[in-house]
Amino acid sequence: MCYFHFLISILLLSIFNTSSLAAPPSYNVVSFGAKPDGRTDSTKAFLSAWANACGSPRAATIYVPPGRFFLRNVAFQGPCKNNRITIRIDGTLVAPSDYRVIGNAGNWLFFQHVDGVTLNSGILDGQGTALWACKNSGKNCPSGATSMGFSNCNNIAINGLTSLNSQMYHVVFNGCNNVKLKGVKVLASGNSPNTDGIHVQLSSGVTILNTRISTGDDCVSIGPGTSNLWIENVACGPGHGISIGGLGKDLNEAGVQNVTVKTVTFTGTQNGLRIKSWGRPSNGFARNILFQNAIMKNVQNPIIIDQNYCPDNIGCPGQVSGVKISDVTYQDVHGTSATEVAVNFDCSSKYPCSRIRLEDVKLTYKNQPAAASCSHADGSASGLVQPKGCL
Repeated sequence: MCYFHFLISILLLSIFNTSSLAAPPSYNVVSFGAKPDGRTDSTKAFLSAWANACGSPRAATIYVPPGRFFLRNVAFQGPCKNNRITIRIDGTLVAPSDYRVIGNAGNWLFFQHVDGVTLNSGILDGQGTALWACKNSGKNCPSGATSMGFSNCNNIAINGLTSLNSQMYHVVFNGCNNVKLKGVKVLASGNSPNTDGIHVQLSSGVTILNTRISTGDDCVSIGPGTSNLWIENVACGPGHGISIGGLGKDLNEAGVQNVTVKTVTFTGTQNGLRIKSWGRPSNGFARNILFQNAIMKNVQNPIIIDQNYCPDNIGCPGQVSGVKISDVTYQDVHGTSATEVAVNFDCSSKYPCSRIRLEDVKLTYKNQPAAASCSHADGSASGLVQPKGCL
C-alpha cells in the first residue's frame, strides 16, 4: 500500500513538473478570425489575441503569419497579467488607404501601460501617400496618425521591424522607460510631411541601434523630457537629420540630458546634427550631449544649433529663447556640406550656449574648407577643426 502511494506521488509530481515546463501559450491571429487578404478588417481578431496574451499569467506569444492584414486603429492596453509578451510578425499590417478613416485617431497601432513587450520583424504599411498629397496641395486635411505609438510603457524591445509610408510619425515613445530598437527600417518619400522616423519624449533609457531611416522629416526627433538616450550605427537620408527639439515651445518644460549619438551617416539630408528651440521664453534645457563619429554626405546644415526657431513667424517674433544649451561635444565629424556654412551656432542672446566643444571636425564645401558662423556661443576647439572655429 505504501508503495502504491509512493507511485501516485511520483506520478502527480511528474504531471506538475510537466505542466509547469509547458511551452508558453501562443495565439495565432488567424485562429481569432484574421484574414491575410489585405482587405478583410482584422482589428477585432488582433484585439482578441491581445486580450488572451495580456490576460495570461505566463509569458505569451502573439503570432502574425505571412500575408497582409488590414487593421483600423488599434489600442493594445495594459497593464497585463505577465510582463513577457512577444509579438512575432511574419506578415504585413496594412492601414486603411482612405486617410480619413484613421487620420484623426492620433495613432494607428497604440500600446499603452504595458510592461515587457517584444516585437519581432514584420512590416507596417501606413499607406500615407494620399494624405501627403493632400497636405502638400494646401488643402484642409487630417493631421494623420502615427503608425506605432507607445505611451507610459516599460521594457520594450523592437527587432527588425520595417515601417513604410506612415501618415505622420512612424514610431513614437512618450513616457517610456528601458526601450531598445535594433535593426529597424523606416522608409518614406523625402517629400512626405511630418513623417519623423523615431520620436522620443518624456522617456529615459531608450537605445536605437543598427537602424536605417529614409523619410520626409527628422530621422530621429528628441523631445522634452528625454534622458539617457543612446543612438548608434544609424543611417539617415533623405530626411531632416537627428534633431534635439524643437524645445521651448512651452514655458514650463522638462529638459533633455545625457544624449549620445555615435557612428551615424547622413546622406543628402536637410540637417545633420541639430539642436533647435523656439525663440520664446521657457525654462527648458539641453545638456550633456555627445555627437561622435558622424559622416556627412552633401548635407545642407551638418552642424547646427538654431535657437530662433519660429515657424511662420507666429508666437515668437521679438522674443528670445529661454532654453539653456550647455556641454555639447562634436567629436570626429567629417564629410561634405551642401552649403557654405557647415557649422552654425545661432544661440539665445539671453542664455548663450556654453561649453560647446569641437574636436577633430573636418567639413568641406565644393572641395574647399567650409565656413562657420557663431552667435552667442562659447566653447573650445581641439585637434584639427575645419572650418576654423568661431567660438
